Amino acid sequence: MEGVLNKLGRQAAYHVGESSEIAAARRAGNTLARDLGFSEVRAGELAIVITEAATNIVKHAREGEILLRAVHAGDVAGVEVLAIDRGPGMSNVALRMEDGHSTAGTYGVGLGAIGRMAHEFDIYSVEGQGTVLLMILWNTPSSVHASELEVGAVCLPMPGEDVCGDAWDTGAAGRGMTVAMADGLGHGPDAALASEPAVTLVAARADLGPAPLMQLCHSALHGTRGAALAIAGIDPDASRIVFCGVGNIAGCVFHEGARRHLMSHNGIVGSNLRKAQEFVHPWLPASMLIMHSDGISTRWDLDTYPGLAVRHPALIAAVLYRDYGRQRDDTSVLVLRERSGVR
Repeated sequence: MEGVLNKLGRQAAYHVGESSEIAAARRAGNTLARDLGFSEVRAGELAIVITEAATNIVKHAREGEILLRAVHAGDVAGVEVLAIDRGPGMSNVALRMEDGHSTAGTYGVGLGAIGRMAHEFDIYSVEGQGTVLLMILWNTPSSVHASELEVGAVCLPMPGEDVCGDAWDTGAAGRGMTVAMADGLGHGPDAALASEPAVTLVAARADLGPAPLMQLCHSALHGTRGAALAIAGIDPDASRIVFCGVGNIAGCVFHEGARRHLMSHNGIVGSNLRKAQEFVHPWLPASMLIMHSDGISTRWDLDTYPGLAVRHPALIAAVLYRDYGRQRDDTSVLVLRERSGVR
């Protein structure tokens, strides 16, 4: 297995319900493209993709969200766009992707244009439940090498806050990956002062293993509010995942329809760490990891979403955020699995 570990930046969310909000999302995309060194042509394509996706939300679902963030694969930079709505959904996605097909009195070219311009594209839509689109545009797509372990995530502050008290990050560990998610106590900037250093430390020392990393984070977070923290080390060569959790970050591993919950101990990293214990579980080519903070309700069930489990992890994360986000706390949800065909 060889590949580049893709890194995902922090997201910004833009409500979309009228034309002025479409323009605001497009301007934010333009700023991000300029900061990442996009050419005028690629920046223009990104603007079209955001505009088309947001326009579809307004026309078909009345309102929804556009989530934007920077992504990096080695030296190559890109922008990830998630378009999320709870509208009528689509019964035949393939038909709607055809140019000229419309159900809202328009030309119906939006989805087709998006699919052609985006370098990575995926869609999940269920009639009566809504639609989620994933689009990634790279500044130099010919130089992008796909990461062996595919990650998707949503991490956003609670409504009314500018800074998210949740954080997550990944780091390469041999030919595998170590992933961490932290929820600083409370919310806002003071919570972020605990969560951000924790996940940054894990990403930088990913080869140490979950339990030693938990102890390092506990020492590093002294003097902060403290955080709930979960660390998972995935070793595809050894076919195992090693998990260490303290606090209420939920984790589970799926394999062939079976769901295994990952155990965490009570405590607060940086304040009251009672035990840093590792638990080892099988990790096979079709396995999938889902982790989330308590900003996501635990009542979700992937079986109620036909076909979602095989979509891009970012779509899975976006659907869980859309349907199970509590809206009264910071929200983070991460989905990870091995890209098919890499072993």
